[in-house]
Amino acid sequence: MAGEHLVPSGVALSAVPTLGRNNGTGMETMSSTTATISIEQETNPWEAQAARFEEAASRLKLDAGMWKVLRSPSREIIVHIPVAMDDGSIEVFTGYRVQHSISRGPCKGGIRYAPDVSLDEVRALASWMTWKCAVVNIPFGGAKGGVICDPKKMSQGELERMTRRYTSDLIEFIGPEKDVPAPDMGTNEQTMAWIMDTYSMHMRQTVTSVVTGKPVNLGGSRGRREATGRGVSIVCDQALKYLNMTPAETTVIVQGFGNVGMYTAKLLWEKGYKIIGIGEFDGALFNARGIDVSELMEHKARRGSIHVFAGAEAADKDELLTMKCDVLIPAATENVITSRNASRIQARILCEGANGPTTTVADEILSDKGVFVIPDILANAGGVTASYFEWVQDRMGYFWTEDEVNQRLERIMIDSFDDVMQYAVNHNVNNRIAAYMLAIDRVAYTAKQRGIYA
Repeated sequence: MAGEHLVPSGVALSAVPTLGRNNGTGMETMSSTTATISIEQETNPWEAQAARFEEAASRLKLDAGMWKVLRSPSREIIVHIPVAMDDGSIEVFTGYRVQHSISRGPCKGGIRYAPDVSLDEVRALASWMTWKCAVVNIPFGGAKGGVICDPKKMSQGELERMTRRYTSDLIEFIGPEKDVPAPDMGTNEQTMAWIMDTYSMHMRQTVTSVVTGKPVNLGGSRGRREATGRGVSIVCDQALKYLNMTPAETTVIVQGFGNVGMYTAKLLWEKGYKIIGIGEFDGALFNARGIDVSELMEHKARRGSIHVFAGAEAADKDELLTMKCDVLIPAATENVITSRNASRIQARILCEGANGPTTTVADEILSDKGVFVIPDILANAGGVTASYFEWVQDRMGYFWTEDEVNQRLERIMIDSFDDVMQYAVNHNVNNRIAAYMLAIDRVAYTAKQRGIYA
């Protein structure tokens, strides 16, 4: 229910010292207003989530022991994956799977293939998944996986062999009741089909619920592909209502035109928002009168990029983030809004379609500027919510229509937005810390109920 506090009346979490004091773990919590940090520290995803966790936990007066439990991942797995390449050589890739929490249910989180995957990044993303699942109140904990590789330079056969070996190395740690992977950067429905098939061969039976984000004919859910973008569009609608704005008078810039950014832009455009800017990793487009997103999608499908599009002028991809607009949606990757550009952000609303696009230092700058932030663990939770729907449908062997999926998704996203806003008001904190407080409160209460097994 919107605004519901999951810790029942009379159940208190014992206090620890406030933010900026020792938190009971032997570590000092950090305030970015008083600490001077390098850009490398600022953009470290694990440190970013840790700082936000510590502020939220301090404000909740979280028990020192529970603080230690929730701050650290429960398991980190590193595998080295030998793969026979097409040219006859053998290459060894490094893969990770971090499982942050199982307090509320099986772990849930994507697998990314990228050259810059790191253990710190996977750790941070796993913890974000725990908080994201708790914010939308679905029965999962958080996990994340990754393989250091460049999928753009690998053949389909090489990717399949690497995926199957990675899956077999993780076989005892994943499963419908243990850890349920999904696609992420550099992976897709085909990757999930390979994982599902490999796992099923080891189990000697078809187990569709071991992964989500599969093709529909292999147990995937209708509406899953658009779900993250749909969730972003829903919370944008709620933010406009909260701030007494209307779509027809709202200008939007979307950074990223992959799965999330594309469907976010399309859905907002269909609702009457004016999409004035679209950015990609290699350039951007701008049109103050508005971009026809449907035409741009067709253009990208034909040409393979957004560039040389007749409906907009070319723009600088970095300057796009600081152009004047009502809603700015970073929907690509981490750390695009930092101490270097946050003071120049002109958007009234920042809605985070990507994971970790804003650093902790940038957060304080945006807060001082009065930017209304819809944090990533709320804004882009439509994807994991639809993944939960897919897992449920696979397990019961009965599948919903796309309208049913979308209706259920909308209800959860609206309730979750309301819950976060209620926490922000009740605790007098910004929206991001409110979302973390809500999530930590829910996970801590469940973990406290379960107790510590020894």
